[in-house]
Amino acid sequence: MKTSYQSRLAVMAASISAALLVSACQPTPEEVAPAEVVATETTATDTSTQAAATDAHSGHDMTNMDMTPAEGTPMTEMLKDYTASMTSMNVEMMKGMNYNDPDTAFAQGMLGHHIGAVDMAKIELKYGKDEEMRKLAQQIIDAQQSEITTMQTWLASHPDAAEPTADTKAMQQAYAEGMDAMHSEMMAGIADPVADMAFVRGMLPHHIGAVDMAEVELKYGKDAEMRKLAQQVIDAQKAEIKQMQNWIANNKA
Repeated sequence: MKTSYQSRLAVMAASISAALLVSACQPTPEEVAPAEVVATETTATDTSTQAAATDAHSGHDMTNMDMTPAEGTPMTEMLKDYTASMTSMNVEMMKGMNYNDPDTAFAQGMLGHHIGAVDMAKIELKYGKDEEMRKLAQQIIDAQQSEITTMQTWLASHPDAAEPTADTKAMQQAYAEGMDAMHSEMMAGIADPVADMAFVRGMLPHHIGAVDMAEVELKYGKDAEMRKLAQQVIDAQKAEIKQMQNWIANNKA
């Protein structure tokens, strides 16, 4: 199983490298944006961290996330930013999925997920023009930054369980299935050439994925604080899901 996991990790690393190679081959400004450099460096560090965690949790099945845009998709500066954000987010979420304890797995996975949402919202503020979507982006930043602090504080005093629990396998499978579904929809969404539509089409499945993760925590988690946070995520993001669905319906043209 360990060999199988390492093989999956190698494939994921190759996929990330391919995405970055595609980006490098596209016409770009002479100077690389600082944010993009930071995102790439963070990804490299996080990949190393994930590899180090393999020995501690080698029995867990992980999914392969291909970060290469669909063939023929122009690699714009906006898409580069979104792809870098998704790459970093997926590494952190996979780290959480690889944990034994359901509550710790939720906190670590949702932490990466929230950081990804904040990154996406900042990209919308950088490129988007629609007043409603820019307001939603700022709302996401404000709300999720607070929850990021809550999870970081909680994780500092709640290390993962040394051994799998009775619910570990089922919990990990549920997270893997949800992440697969979220990833494919997000990749299609962020490739939209219209900035505001790319944000909404990417953030919509991202929010749906957060609700799915929170429901997994309510099913398997035991910690009162993390269960309360999971319910907060469901309540807040379901309302924003409805808002984004309505916006898409009204702006399809």
